[in-house]
Amino acid sequence: MWMSDQLAALRLFVRVAHAGSFSRAAKEMKLSQPTASRLISVLEEQLGATLLVRTTRSVTLTDAGRDYLASVQIALDTLDQAEHDVRGNGELRGRIRVASSSIFASRVIVPSLAEFMALHPSLKVELIIEDQRQDLIAEGVDVAIRFGKLADSTAIARSLGRWRLILAAAPRYLEKHGAPNTPDEVANHRAILAGPAANSEWTFNRGDEQVTVRPAGDLSITGSEVGINASLVGLGMVVASYPSLRGYIGNGELVRLLPGWEMAEIESHALFASGQAAKPAARAFVDYLQQLLKNF
Repeated sequence: MWMSDQLAALRLFVRVAHAGSFSRAAKEMKLSQPTASRLISVLEEQLGATLLVRTTRSVTLTDAGRDYLASVQIALDTLDQAEHDVRGNGELRGRIRVASSSIFASRVIVPSLAEFMALHPSLKVELIIEDQRQDLIAEGVDVAIRFGKLADSTAIARSLGRWRLILAAAPRYLEKHGAPNTPDEVANHRAILAGPAANSEWTFNRGDEQVTVRPAGDLSITGSEVGINASLVGLGMVVASYPSLRGYIGNGELVRLLPGWEMAEIESHALFASGQAAKPAARAFVDYLQQLLKNF
């Protein structure tokens, strides 16, 4: 295999591994499917190992393929970094995989992507919507946006800021059930437990006063986005970050409750996988987010 073909095969292998599909990866690399299959077959023959298991419905990594993917990804990222440094013109190329919760993606990332991609027209962005935490290396994620306190991890983190949590409900809910006048009354209301506030206690502070309540939790939902949607249709009160709710509060679809009391702040971070240099494009994307979030 010629050097150019081998490099193409390595890049193709990474794309197939992440996409789980030969046809999708071939299309992304502007190759015919027979050419893509041939490149991978020659690569496996040279290595003397099967990297991918192909079925009519999916393509999965073998154990050898999983190990090889981790090494190849580091090598390709290093090559991309070297090319970026040599060009010296700040132009970003290739692709970055960004993992984010649905609510942050829809409220922050997607509205700002057009401007970011206009700044870097040769760069492709793959946005992975996932409310559960991923293994960054195994999933091939270049940068992940995480909320809450970071678990013990070797991942490299950059702070994106802190946002206050607030309590809100839809007018239709308040018309039927009324609004709590004090934190203690929250326990008597229907509560939606979702996202970062999906725990057994909500704490409210006012000066030296602190009140902790245990909401009934009539509805528990894994993701913040769906929790907010449930509140919008009147299923109960919800706690979420102010940036997540401010649009709904601004147009009257939700009402902020107990505005004289403060709740906890939630931390946010951008995480890069450890053991490898972050892609220039991933760093640039986080730089862009940090500037953008100063206005939130």
